[in-house]
Amino acid sequence: MTESERPLRRRSRSRRRRRARLRRALLAGLVVGSLLLLTGGWVGFRGWQARAHLLNAAGLARELSAQVVAGDIDRARRTLAALQEQSGAARSATDDPGWALGRHTPLAGDDLGAVRQIAVTVDDLARRAFPALLRVDLAKLVPAEGRLDVGQLRTVSAGLAEVNRTIQQNRRELAAVPDDGLVSQVRQALTDLRGEIDRLAAMTAAADQGSRLLPTLLGADGPRRYLLVSQNLAELRATGGMFGAYALIEAKDGRVQMGRQGSSASLGLFNPPLRVPKEVRALWADLPGMYPADVNLTPHFPTAAALYVDMFRRKTDTKVDGVLAVDPVVLSYLLKATGPVMVPGGVPLASDTVVRTLLNETYQRLEPEKQDSFFSAAAAAVFDALFTKNVDPSVLLSVFDRAVTERRILFWSARPEEQRQFGDSRLAGTLPEQDTVPTVGVFLNDGSGAKLGYYLRPAATLTVGECRPDGRRELRLRVTLQSTAPKTGLSESVLGLGMAGDPYTVRTLVSVFTPTGGAVLDARLDGTETPVGVGTERRRQVATASVDVRPGASRTLELTVLTGKKTGIGEAELWLTPTATPWTTQVDTAPSCDQ
Repeated sequence: MTESERPLRRRSRSRRRRRARLRRALLAGLVVGSLLLLTGGWVGFRGWQARAHLLNAAGLARELSAQVVAGDIDRARRTLAALQEQSGAARSATDDPGWALGRHTPLAGDDLGAVRQIAVTVDDLARRAFPALLRVDLAKLVPAEGRLDVGQLRTVSAGLAEVNRTIQQNRRELAAVPDDGLVSQVRQALTDLRGEIDRLAAMTAAADQGSRLLPTLLGADGPRRYLLVSQNLAELRATGGMFGAYALIEAKDGRVQMGRQGSSASLGLFNPPLRVPKEVRALWADLPGMYPADVNLTPHFPTAAALYVDMFRRKTDTKVDGVLAVDPVVLSYLLKATGPVMVPGGVPLASDTVVRTLLNETYQRLEPEKQDSFFSAAAAAVFDALFTKNVDPSVLLSVFDRAVTERRILFWSARPEEQRQFGDSRLAGTLPEQDTVPTVGVFLNDGSGAKLGYYLRPAATLTVGECRPDGRRELRLRVTLQSTAPKTGLSESVLGLGMAGDPYTVRTLVSVFTPTGGAVLDARLDGTETPVGVGTERRRQVATASVDVRPGASRTLELTVLTGKKTGIGEAELWLTPTATPWTTQVDTAPSCDQ
């Protein structure tokens, strides 16, 4: 071979090696591509199967929930067996090598991983949580013959704790699933399941907590005394309504009896005022420390309850172990479980009329000096029926769940070690100092000195705005207050002090609480910039506007608020003052900032 031929041969061998490598690469690519296509087709088929099983499971879960609430345990067991079959099939469809390989692909991997976790969560609930829940005897959670069996309640507690642990674990695992970049159908399924799990987790946590605390609270370890206060929604306060009538409740070994009854007005005026938290005093001056009816100008129930207990002790020389607050809407729910009751004097109370009776007709019919005694008698009659009638436990538990969810039942313990166990639950009525989801509070306080809150129809819309360069988000709030009050014909008891000038005009102090660490950027009333009082409570900026609404009219307050820290999620929550008529609400979410 000549010198001139050697370079040609080297180039030829190099070209052959390159062609061989190319062939091997093409062959490998073809094999991998074919494998991915086959896997994709298999995963698609399995995904179709999983989707069908999950849809069936969702329908069965709804049936199971309704049957448990209705107390139809035999049908619930059959439904549970079918649910386990469908959830197990969905879990199996998402648990094979093809699906596992697909979860590592760049395009569909996150979606497949999310579907897998959804299937695991549903199956885990069907096999671990729901069977334990069906083993709980709901009848042990309600009074019988005037007494709650605290010993049996402690037995039930172990089963409820097991259920709650399972659900809380699934909630944490589902919350850890990344949702950025998921296809819309998978993201929506994940969001819906998270919402259901959140609601279920809140209920089981409350049931677990209640079953552990109730025996002690009901005097299993020694007598207890509490103040039962009625929040009068006709004269609004931030937690619901003005603390009106009260009753002393005595509990011993599960048996509850009504004691002394009275009204907040009978406790008088406190001057010098009681000590009030500095932030609350900056917002409301000395009012919460002077007047029992103003302790709940703040939406933080522990602050209001502690002030009221101190006032009660100073005036009556009686110590109590806590405060239980309810409103007439709660009584309407309870009357669904007990049936109608008769108040001494021949006045019937029924579920569909009690709110109107207590918040409107009483002020038109009775003289002021007789109103408070009637309110006390009404509350005593309903609670007496609750403890003495044979009440369907599933109906009663459903009623309590609804009332607690709406923050219409609030409880505060004067014993710090017990109060800590309630945490930031809805029952505790706490205003948390830290958000998990950006939360805006809208709390109403009457500024009329009247009982016109019965006629107020509130609505609120919260819209999540654009992502800012600093990572914070703007939230746009729109609050509408409408008055259905007549222009004439109301009694002096309803019209009260008429502090809005026209006695038929409803004056409401609307306090908007930003997310923790947030700020109010602007405020407009009916489209025109309006002045607001600004303060801070529990790390939230507070803006308060005075809104006057004439009979038959409506006013709209709009504010733009800023979240306190970087938040990528496009969700938000509303906290509201419970009112006689439910709020009309809407929360408009937005894509996460990472999308």
